[in-house]
Amino acid sequence: MSRRSSHGPTAIRRRRIALLLMAVLALVVGVAVGASGGGDGGNGERAGSGAEQGAPSSGGKARGAAASDGDDAADAPAPTPAERAQAQVARMSLERQVGQLLVISFSGTRAPAYVTQALRAGRAAGVILFGGNAPSAASVRALSASVQRAAGGDAIVSLDQEGGDIRTLKFAPPQNGQASQPDARAARASARTTAAALRDVGVDVTLGPVADVAAGTPGSFMAGRAFPGDADAVADSVGAAVGTYLDAGIEPVPKHFPGVGGATQNTDFGSTAVERTSAQLRARDLVPYRAALDAGARIVMVGHARYPRVDPDDIASQSRAIVTGLLRQRLGFDGVVMTDSLEAEAVDAATPGDGDVAAAALRSLQAGDDLMLLTGPGSFPRVREALIAAARRTPAIRARVAESAARVVELRARLARAR
Repeated sequence: MSRRSSHGPTAIRRRRIALLLMAVLALVVGVAVGASGGGDGGNGERAGSGAEQGAPSSGGKARGAAASDGDDAADAPAPTPAERAQAQVARMSLERQVGQLLVISFSGTRAPAYVTQALRAGRAAGVILFGGNAPSAASVRALSASVQRAAGGDAIVSLDQEGGDIRTLKFAPPQNGQASQPDARAARASARTTAAALRDVGVDVTLGPVADVAAGTPGSFMAGRAFPGDADAVADSVGAAVGTYLDAGIEPVPKHFPGVGGATQNTDFGSTAVERTSAQLRARDLVPYRAALDAGARIVMVGHARYPRVDPDDIASQSRAIVTGLLRQRLGFDGVVMTDSLEAEAVDAATPGDGDVAAAALRSLQAGDDLMLLTGPGSFPRVREALIAAARRTPAIRARVAESAARVVELRARLARAR
């Protein structure tokens, strides 16, 4: 059987046809690759910014880098609530930032126009209610709803509901104060029923439990309001109450840091001093506050007593050594620090000049407090204007305003989610 030569004319024509087909195929593939963005210097490189990022210019690697960037973005952790709050505050005007620091009061069962306008414009963070605001469950429910409408649903609505005589809502529990609650079990039961009553009328922040240790101090002005027993017993009851409130969607405010159980004069009516060192406070008075923080407390109220062996110059609410040193640094608390009423006589006596509430608020802010509790007529505009003016003058004060505002914004977002 004869065979044709592989070098003959027919074979040559076949090879030429094959080479031509291969060239056409290569051209088609090259065009397709360029259209996909992989060609050097082509449109794909400009769209993907591979050259600007120092990425390789080959088509496959450029596409791989782009995919990797997308994966990194998808895998990036979501911002924390604190980070979201900080970003929100960064977009606020100074006036609105200062507004986050103010809790205000008013008379009557309806919020007056200046209150609703302040809440709507972000000039205040919330309100505190007193007996005159709260004659009945129906009236408080309507009042709370109007406050929330004005604020957009995230206002702080607070009051005192310790029990016994210290009850804003006279129609609601607890009938007995903390001194009549002998142990953690009783404290837990009281907090449970109280929380249900507060939620029913739209109140979401209770200024309690009292976390002061009164036992062992003859004549302590807190003897009728504090849980009974030594520091450990009080800590058990405080922790139980705080945890129960939080489980029920109510923010408790343990008070009056660093503890006024050793005082014999109510700071509402005059100056008082607690003669204890930092070490003595840590061993006794701070024990219930540690329990409160361990239970999840996110707001702490600081009192107005003097602690001359810790800070010889300033009352607690205006003392950096106490607010920042003991509460922030020693106990590691990064939640919201709230002052007791800035209209207390102890504040008036401690503040330079004529006891100007605006000066007291500024000193409290500088000490590390976040929320200023304003309970007197005319205090709100004076404090607000003074804080804005001080922040405009002093970068350090402006930074403190932003720091505190972010904590309060985070708190308000949490309250809104719990409703």
